Amino acid sequence: MTSLKFGTSGLRGLVAELVGLPAYSHVRAFCAMVGEDGAAGPGGDVLIGRDLRSSSPLISAQCARAIVDAGLVAVDCGAIPTPALALAAVQCGAPAIMVTGSHIPDDRNGLKFYRRQGEIDKADEARILAWHAKLNLSVAPDEPVTPRRHDALAAYQARYREFFGADALRGLTVGVYQHSSVGRDVICDLIAALGATPVPLGRADRFIPVDTEALRPEDVALAVEWAGSQKLDAIVSTDGDADRPLVADELGRFLRGDLVGALTAAFLGADAIVTPVTSNSALERLGLFQQVIRTRVGSPYVIAGMAEATAAGARLVVGFEANGGVLLGSEVAHEGVSLAALPTRDAMLPILATLTAIARAQKPLSRLVAEQKFAIALSNRLQEVPQEKTAAFIARLDAEDPAFRDAAFATHGGVATRDRRDGLRLTLGDGNTVHFRASGNAPELRVYVEAMDEAAAGALLQEGLKFARETTA
Repeated sequence: MTSLKFGTSGLRGLVAELVGLPAYSHVRAFCAMVGEDGAAGPGGDVLIGRDLRSSSPLISAQCARAIVDAGLVAVDCGAIPTPALALAAVQCGAPAIMVTGSHIPDDRNGLKFYRRQGEIDKADEARILAWHAKLNLSVAPDEPVTPRRHDALAAYQARYREFFGADALRGLTVGVYQHSSVGRDVICDLIAALGATPVPLGRADRFIPVDTEALRPEDVALAVEWAGSQKLDAIVSTDGDADRPLVADELGRFLRGDLVGALTAAFLGADAIVTPVTSNSALERLGLFQQVIRTRVGSPYVIAGMAEATAAGARLVVGFEANGGVLLGSEVAHEGVSLAALPTRDAMLPILATLTAIARAQKPLSRLVAEQKFAIALSNRLQEVPQEKTAAFIARLDAEDPAFRDAAFATHGGVATRDRRDGLRLTLGDGNTVHFRASGNAPELRVYVEAMDEAAAGALLQEGLKFARETTA
């Protein structure tokens, strides 16, 4: 059975099952879909970008071959952040394909597809699969093609230089954890252009799977070490394709993506936010925004929610996820400068918005975080858990075995309520929450918890992981 499938964002799977015919045929299917809709770019252009993992150049070349064989024009944008490619697609009026596995290990990779209006939705995914079956290709040509080149980075950098201004970050010193992020140099360049001093840290010559939702212990330790050895106002980074931000305070403590998203939405003056069920419950409890719309996990669901909020009359809509990435659903005007909507996950906007908030408030980031009064929310994962095992575990916990569920959380007063929108989110009798769901991108079981203090959250997370590990073994 192939590991290839559409998950929370794009088609992903093992490199061994993607290179060659699978990559070629899925791109041909995407081209057939946009061709059927008359949605190819001017002259039939289709843009291609890639991250820095070892298999991405080869897969990019196979994408270019497929585009040309579909009768369209391949345009190579090189190694580039995913949101920069998405912006180029909008500005060029052309569909785009990003070769990236985001945060997953180097033995895996994937394809993200964009229409000229933005990221594809679930209906488009189904149509791509239908075209893939209809074409039923059996051979992928080996002969390479030479795509036209296009510089998509310049417009992406100009977007944020012009909106924030040359003095937005003046006086700040910001560590930039570069690892193998495709956006590592872009971050340094933009931070410097806005008046701060970037300090490059931890640049790697091999791909490192930095997951903003489940940080490796060594990443956590590195941030604390860097913060302790030099005076930094913050440490910032991204995942592999630079669509999810990673932000740590002056002490090297990482912020969750939903908190960074909330700070960004507040900075922009959003009246409506759209975010998955995994995001912090403080978003409703503290009345930070006029409207909070909850969705399943995955950018296509958040994008659909943003469209609904806009249609319902929201003035400024911002979407974000607990694992990071901010989607701008509305144009923002500030001091005579506008920032166009970009309804795809972007790491740069939340990084720059959070840093600008520090500079304006003249407060440490740790104090700004404390003022939000978020519940302590932690998450981690069990790797190499097949999705069928996760599904069976959740089914048993949800409905098939009430005694099993009650016994599992007896020390927390049992289970008060259940939310089935994405996996199973349990509100316990003591008010804490634990949420189990299958990753949409890898054979992993995700565990999320919320509690009102760090010790209780940490203990509940370990309890949830242990319970899930023993039950799925």
